[in-house]
Amino acid sequence: MTKRPPRNAIALYDRYTHGEIGRRAFFERLVGLAGSVAAANAVLSALSNDYARAAIVAPDDKRLAVEMAAYEGPDGPVSGMLARGPGGGVKRPAVIVVHENRGLNPHIQDVTRRLAVSGFLAFGVDLLSPLGGTPPDEDKAREMIGALDLTKTTASLAAAVPFLEKHPESNGSVGVVGFCWGGGMANRLAVAAPDLKAAVAYYGQTLDAEQAAEVKAPLLLHYAGLDERIDAGVPAFEAALKSAGKDYQLFMYEGVDHAFNNDTNPARYDKKAAALAWDRTIAFLEQHLGAAVPPLP
Repeated sequence: MTKRPPRNAIALYDRYTHGEIGRRAFFERLVGLAGSVAAANAVLSALSNDYARAAIVAPDDKRLAVEMAAYEGPDGPVSGMLARGPGGGVKRPAVIVVHENRGLNPHIQDVTRRLAVSGFLAFGVDLLSPLGGTPPDEDKAREMIGALDLTKTTASLAAAVPFLEKHPESNGSVGVVGFCWGGGMANRLAVAAPDLKAAVAYYGQTLDAEQAAEVKAPLLLHYAGLDERIDAGVPAFEAALKSAGKDYQLFMYEGVDHAFNNDTNPARYDKKAAALAWDRTIAFLEQHLGAAVPPLP
């Protein structure tokens, strides 16, 4: 079993992956924490995602129909992975899956398939589509996402709602689930898309009071107790939602890190918290979108 890195190394890596410090400064500080270059490389390996662990639902799972699909966004086509149980006559609630700041990688593709196995019409959107799509290099993907115009990107994401509403295999109800950067985008979509029926944000960037007052969809908010960077904004966000009388549920998972749902990252993944948050997510989506229709075993 991979040894869990120390807390200060996890926090440093989180700052690096979210653009607060550059790669050189990050590694220099990591060497200082670890004591040597060799030890720092070992810690970095433990902190990095291992996509060989990603396939909880295999890409060729016979229970699913999976294909690439696209819709027209304000800046051109936006592509993604569409997954659902087979059978063209079945109507299912639809869910947009919004990736972390690494783009539509194997982990988010797997999460999309998990939702499909749970009975949803799931669409893993690639919000880097206007720039040519998610590259295989994670550092490049982070740079590309950091350069996105959030207003334009939110508009591109909002265009996925009518695309899924009108899909012949949709029951017309659309929700969103986002992780990390995608969690912040899920919060933004709850403001930007009046027809959105539900939004689930995993440790996503919070909204300010003015934005919170404009939230239109019920929110389910998952936060990690050790995530100081994101949690700093949670009290004000919750106060604004309460003040505006918004429909929300907020859960704080104590003793776990940012990205606790990401099972490809053993340094931060927490099986118990991830399972509880996932159960709450599925129940919330069914409550607001309608009953899911799982494929036959």
